[in-house]
Amino acid sequence: MSFVSGFHHITLCAATAQEDIDFFTHVVGQRMIKQTVLFDGRYAHYHLYYSNANAEPGSVMTTFPYQRVPGRQGAGQVSSSAYTIPKGSVSFWKEHLDRHKTPHDGIQERFGQKFIRFRHPSGLQFEAVETEGDTRVGWNTDQIKGDTAMKGFSGTVLSVREIEETVRFFDEALGFKVTGKEGNLTRLELGEGGPNRTVILQHDKDRPSGSWTFGAGTAHHMALDAGTDEGLAKQKALYEELGYTDCSEIKDRNYFHSIYCRCPGGILVECAATAVGGFARDEPADKLGFELLLPPWFEEKRKEIEAMLEPITVPESNRAEGHAEAMLKDVNKAAVEAANRATADKLSRRTDAEFVG
Repeated sequence: MSFVSGFHHITLCAATAQEDIDFFTHVVGQRMIKQTVLFDGRYAHYHLYYSNANAEPGSVMTTFPYQRVPGRQGAGQVSSSAYTIPKGSVSFWKEHLDRHKTPHDGIQERFGQKFIRFRHPSGLQFEAVETEGDTRVGWNTDQIKGDTAMKGFSGTVLSVREIEETVRFFDEALGFKVTGKEGNLTRLELGEGGPNRTVILQHDKDRPSGSWTFGAGTAHHMALDAGTDEGLAKQKALYEELGYTDCSEIKDRNYFHSIYCRCPGGILVECAATAVGGFARDEPADKLGFELLLPPWFEEKRKEIEAMLEPITVPESNRAEGHAEAMLKDVNKAAVEAANRATADKLSRRTDAEFVG
């Protein structure tokens, strides 16, 4: 049984905001589609979003530049976030990473696919995996074009000590099936597998656990697409039926609604349903990412929030004008407002934070 169809997004904790923006827009070649803030807590931290050309679920990387606390990498975390790249383009990516002086491990092969693993300035790991049949549209930059651009997620590599319990969780609670084993790696795939449906478990039986809090240089969670709020409710009921009773209530993240459950291996797994209007619900689709946007319940505190955030610059190349591949359309504002009213009393949201400097 499965109520999820693939990945929705992945969320990581970076260090500083500007180096994060520069890395994703210039090195990874993604479109910055949103700048907002962490909705939970008293400290104002950016929440930045990056995606392919169409801001599709399954391509959206979100980051919290979180300098207050250093994270500790280890078992029980997302070890690498993997993107698909067109077949035959991994050599381009090695040259591209070398040109940007981005640390990488060279071209490797796993489960018959060539890939290259590289690192964010804060130490976070990423992979570009050669993949056939991914029809999603990548974002073009001055250095990265359609025949080399990252299309969206392949999936994640998870570092775990409790391999059997983790496999059981992904199987019984989420519908993933084991489709391959190679050394200390176990591949799980959802449905027919392939792009956006792959999780690789890396069995690190002696590795100390990583930190579970927000912390610079660590992954925070992976999110799977449950489609609708009804799908979220069914997934929450399935978790409870299986004994995973620490699943959260359904939370309002403005652009999507979410539940969170920590799997036996330690990884925090979110299931998400995109809200009406998605990432274009509060700004024009061709101008995504250039303005700081706050949820309606924080708008009155804009000045004090802005005073806590580091100044950032979004590259002009991030604009969608002239990009025929950016097909995301403006949304009906009345439909967004009606959807917000309909869910206002059904979702959990923190609206009364007293921000501190």
